Amino acid sequence: MSFAEQVLAFSQALRIPDIPLPEGFSWLFPYEQAETQRVMALFYRKYYGDDAPRFFLFGINPGRFGAGITGIPFTDPVRLEEDCGIPNTFPKKQELSAQFVWQVIRAFGGPERFFHQFYITALSPLGFVRNGVNVNYYDDRHLLRAVEPFLVWNIRTQMAFGARREVAFCLGEGQNFRVFQRLNAEHGFFDHIAALPHPRWVMQYRRKSAGDYVERYLQTLQTFPPL
Repeated sequence: MSFAEQVLAFSQALRIPDIPLPEGFSWLFPYEQAETQRVMALFYRKYYGDDAPRFFLFGINPGRFGAGITGIPFTDPVRLEEDCGIPNTFPKKQELSAQFVWQVIRAFGGPERFFHQFYITALSPLGFVRNGVNVNYYDDRHLLRAVEPFLVWNIRTQMAFGARREVAFCLGEGQNFRVFQRLNAEHGFFDHIAALPHPRWVMQYRRKSAGDYVERYLQTLQTFPPL
């Protein structure tokens, strides 16, 4: 089974877990939408239709305007159409994080070259909402405690798609990195975790220096050569 078919089988089988969330929190689950399933199949079969192992980049959890719509981490409806050539019927709203990640992808040499070496996912494949606002799994200690077994299951399951274990890249140098480091120390998923500034942080607080952060991404990602 190709890398693409494993990703698609995983997302199609994914369900909201039977985990009681703290009061006020709900799950963000995009995968049941027909248009999401359609564009995901086109995207992953276009870029992952082989069995090559890849380095994994782990974000936090899907946001409402990126993977929460398209099902593809850091790829909003605009990037999906303009950069990937995949027309879609989603509202063409851009996500800040997606804008930065796609600057990196273009600078790396384009999606074909980038996705042949890297797979972008998240510590949680499902997102979280509180009072209509997207939240991170670590924003509330009770939420983190509730979903931690789900994070461990997700990392282990997705690694089986074909992860290179020398290193995983963590998108986020703060809480996401600290949680990932701890889980990795406990479970031995990867030999090393390399942290990078989160794309949203770059675009929200360092946008004028975004080019410098693109260079930092390139230097870090190219430290480990392809097979």
